[in-house]
Amino acid sequence: MKHITQRVICIVLSAVFLFTAALPAEAAEKSKEDKDKAKKSDVISAPSAILMETSTGQIIYEKDPDSKRPPASVTKVMTLLLIFDALDTGKIKLEDEVATSEYAASMGGSQVFLEPGETQTVDTLIKCISVASANDACVAMAEYISGNEEEFVAQMNERAKELGMENTHFENCNGLDAKGHLTTARDIALMSRELITKYPQIHDYCTIWMENITHTTKKGSSEFGLSNTNKLIRHYEYATGLKTGSTSKAKFCISATAKKDDMELIAVIMAADDSKIRNKDAITLLNQGFGKCQKYTEDSLQHIPPVKVKRGVKEDVAVSQKEKFSYVDTTGADLNSIERKANVKKSVKAPVKKGDKLGTITYYLNENEIGTVDVLALESVRKTDMPSAFKDVCRHFLL
Repeated sequence: MKHITQRVICIVLSAVFLFTAALPAEAAEKSKEDKDKAKKSDVISAPSAILMETSTGQIIYEKDPDSKRPPASVTKVMTLLLIFDALDTGKIKLEDEVATSEYAASMGGSQVFLEPGETQTVDTLIKCISVASANDACVAMAEYISGNEEEFVAQMNERAKELGMENTHFENCNGLDAKGHLTTARDIALMSRELITKYPQIHDYCTIWMENITHTTKKGSSEFGLSNTNKLIRHYEYATGLKTGSTSKAKFCISATAKKDDMELIAVIMAADDSKIRNKDAITLLNQGFGKCQKYTEDSLQHIPPVKVKRGVKEDVAVSQKEKFSYVDTTGADLNSIERKANVKKSVKAPVKKGDKLGTITYYLNENEIGTVDVLALESVRKTDMPSAFKDVCRHFLL
């Protein structure tokens, strides 16, 4: 009996040993499978990237999108945004002549070799920035708009805050390496979206492949050729912009915009090892977006009944949803099945201001909420005062 018991114990111990010995191998195999899956899902090699649909701001793909990195000349997206803001407000005009300071002319890196005292139009300097990524042109425009680069950079940082660029800080207007000059793939997408949606005319500049400008100085006149740093403009059929950048610290970056049919995308690549990888990654993301995305946009704004107003000079107020609803799907769902449910106040107390939010329209796809649009007052309604109340009473009795 004792002999049998010892044999049983040996068998059990052997089984336990074999089972525990197999665990590391199984864990290693599982770990390998997980890594292989991750590798397959990693469609790009750059360490940080994002793909955004422009009209909705919807994120389609992201890879470490919030790590702070130097952006190199992609910085100029914000510089161009402030330039177009100044044009929009009438502060500057395209035909304005801008003089180059000694400081602006001293910029290294990519430049168009502006000389101190040389003048160029705002229009020409925008081309120099958009096409040739000219650092000297950036500083010349910064000084023209804000008096000096420091003040212009302060405005860049303020604009970044307005756009919700939470992980961005600019130290200069051109993207030359500087301590603390950092942003993220997500933030670059945000400022790129603002630029191309608010000022679509930027595409007229950043799609120029080659163009000459004229330097006119004391030495005379000479032609200088601009060549686009964004090779996607020539080699990717849907490319519409926007900005490349590279320095030793930033490596190779790009904010690539593209449009196919009614779909417009922004692909941001940061810290790629070389320009070929940068461009390949951007094209991969854009092709993936165009291949898997389908867009839904409402045909028209549906009528919403007026909202009753209590103690107002008017009995009700006209309302409408703020904008047409748009949605980008990446699952292949039937977008014809999207449902719309209104949640609007039945009544409100005066006063009502034009633009006040009085409800929402919520959209569902396969019973899942996919977005909302605010319902706003289309007019203002004052609170009833004594003269108005007296007129209402008189009108009521006369009728």
